[in-house]
Amino acid sequence: MSIISLIIKREFIAKVRNKSFVVMTFLSPLLFVGIAGFVAYLSSMKAETKRIAIHDESGLFVNEFVAQNNKDSEYKYLDLSAIDIQALKDSITKEDFEALLYIPKTTSNKDLENKIQLISNNSPSIIFIEKAQGIIADKLTKNNLEMAHLDTLAIKTAKAEVVLNLSKASGEESIKGLNEIKIAIGGAFGYLIMMFIIIYGNMVMRSVIEEKTNRIVEIIISSVKPFQLMMGKIIGTSLAGLLQFLIWTVIGLSLMFAASAFFGVNIGPTSRVSPEMMNVAQQEFAGAAQMYIKELWNLPIASILISFVVYFIGGYFLYSSFYAAIGAAVDNQTDSQQFLLPIIMPLMLSVYIGFFTVINDPHGTIAVVFSMVPLTSPIVMLMRIPFGVPWWQIAISVSLLFATFFGVVWFAAKIYRVGILMYGKKPSWKELYKWLKY
Repeated sequence: MSIISLIIKREFIAKVRNKSFVVMTFLSPLLFVGIAGFVAYLSSMKAETKRIAIHDESGLFVNEFVAQNNKDSEYKYLDLSAIDIQALKDSITKEDFEALLYIPKTTSNKDLENKIQLISNNSPSIIFIEKAQGIIADKLTKNNLEMAHLDTLAIKTAKAEVVLNLSKASGEESIKGLNEIKIAIGGAFGYLIMMFIIIYGNMVMRSVIEEKTNRIVEIIISSVKPFQLMMGKIIGTSLAGLLQFLIWTVIGLSLMFAASAFFGVNIGPTSRVSPEMMNVAQQEFAGAAQMYIKELWNLPIASILISFVVYFIGGYFLYSSFYAAIGAAVDNQTDSQQFLLPIIMPLMLSVYIGFFTVINDPHGTIAVVFSMVPLTSPIVMLMRIPFGVPWWQIAISVSLLFATFFGVVWFAAKIYRVGILMYGKKPSWKELYKWLKY
């Protein structure tokens, strides 16, 4: 058996036998499912109805708000126009009501637009403010049209509601939200890669720092080359991480299905709707689901899965080399913080470009360029592939990624070779550059 294979085996066994690794492997899915069930329970609970007092001296709007009681269960509007305004303000101070909407009497609707007050002890939500403003604005608009002797019904009937029917050049019908589904698929794979890099890249760094601090590495280095030790740590840790992710997936899915089947727990938000509305929604959903399944089936599924594996391996090995070099250069995790930011920034930039650029223009210059740059390509390219990417772009991107990986491994090995035996001194960027010349 080769030396690297022995190191991989040693690192893998050391990780999976660690008590914290075993505990978190089996505890994390339980925590995740427990939190999901708790969120589902909270979402199913009926929110407390908030009482809103209405003091409408104009008499124009109170009925509009009271009519909302049958449509909105979160807020209950009470017509208290007959009660003195000061008494109502005192009630707000005593928290008898959530808020008081005071509508004064004015000579014209124009004056009324800027004189309505919403009085409350706490800042009301933006949603409630927008809703209240909308009710008042609709009533004022309708009132203004009537005062101008315009037919409000005719105006309402004349309003056009346009619905675009999407179709492809081939004549097939298309669906809305397909781009969002594509970016969600690519984003999920990209996010998985980013989390794996951050979690297990840090694990590689901590392993190197621990062995360096305990002076175990001095004995190991006498028998193996620094490059072999570094690669063995990276591969061994990645295999342990893959095993942990696999166990998390199996346990998590099993617990979700068990909770749904035996306890009737719906993992996710629930809503209360009538059986008739539910039947209509189910029929509409069934028709839309067939179209979505058809569109998803037409996606380059094989390319997505193969690319995920390739970029997963390339991206993890690339960044883990950086983490291993940092672990060799410092004596403790506190000293490593100054070197971690340049590693995290490309990953954050990748997510930003993916969700704010690729979704709008997957074949634009910015998306194409950053899907070629090795530090960002594992995430950006995975978000582009569901939209259809020419094979030559993928080939160039993968070639650059693995070429950069081998180059970074070579540089990281030089830093690793020197730093692994350096103690008691915080290295600077200038010193790291000098180590590359040794």
